[in-house]
Amino acid sequence: MTAYLIFFFTVVGIYAIAVIGLNLQWGFTGLFNAGVVGFLAIGGYTFAILTGPPRADFFGGFSMPFMVGIAGAIIASMFGALLLGLATLKLREDYLAITTFGIAITIQLAALNSDWLTGGNLGLHGIPRPLQDLFESNAAYGVFYLGLVAVTLGIVYWGVEAIVRSPWGRVLKAIREDEVAAQSLGKNVLRYRLEALMLGAGLMGLSGALYVGFIAYISPFDFMPIVTFQIWTMLILGGSGNNRGAILGALVVWAIWSGSGALVANMLPPVWQARGGALQSVLIGLLLVLTLLYRPRGLIGEETTISRHVTGTTGAGLTKKKETKA
Repeated sequence: MTAYLIFFFTVVGIYAIAVIGLNLQWGFTGLFNAGVVGFLAIGGYTFAILTGPPRADFFGGFSMPFMVGIAGAIIASMFGALLLGLATLKLREDYLAITTFGIAITIQLAALNSDWLTGGNLGLHGIPRPLQDLFESNAAYGVFYLGLVAVTLGIVYWGVEAIVRSPWGRVLKAIREDEVAAQSLGKNVLRYRLEALMLGAGLMGLSGALYVGFIAYISPFDFMPIVTFQIWTMLILGGSGNNRGAILGALVVWAIWSGSGALVANMLPPVWQARGGALQSVLIGLLLVLTLLYRPRGLIGEETTISRHVTGTTGAGLTKKKETKA
């Protein structure tokens, strides 16, 4: 039971990093990225290629250290977002969603058909897990990796909270609310949207790299469109525009997904177990519909501020602003 809980919370932490990345794009900027899994795949495969078993055709037969693989995954995902953003960010939201979804499918199919680089449908095996040789048992290593993911998630949460509360983050929210008004105030809307897309994609790439480092294997079938659906559900359920809600949504949705999987395996007859994946998707879809109907702001909605103007008693009628959370 302990081993399963370690596995469960490790996966929750990895997903939560990707959900925070999506929150930065959609919750704070209004970018409808329907290709989340594509950036996870870029980060995962970059990490696997850099740190995987030595290959004569890459890096002279040497494997890169874990941190180099993490950095490479983030940079590759951000570069992919840069290319995508330059081509698509001038599109309307619905066209942007279609384009990002198509790009994600293209990446998955490219990985499936590039045996020389990605291993094709067999994937890449034997990817070294960071510092595993220092631990005598898998249980001890699981605790270490959970701690690594938790620390990374804490850094990501703190960093994103800092930037969205900065002037740069307030511009993102202004663009989300009224792009034309933000542009009329002299803000370069395209640049801000591109920066948000790249930063969010970098977090998704980091999530993909941590996932591959955890399971020591990567396959194109790990990056099916259902993963994008899961991450979007986590964000909407937890609360778009709130990073604490993003983490809570990852916890709740993964608990329901893994719990329903155990239910299918142990309680349903064999003829229904073959349809287990479809039943899980239906359950998550139903949860999403109920959330939109009864809690459209999610479990933890976005924090709003109300400006109160207080007239000073000294000077020439000075006006002060005081912000309180609604």
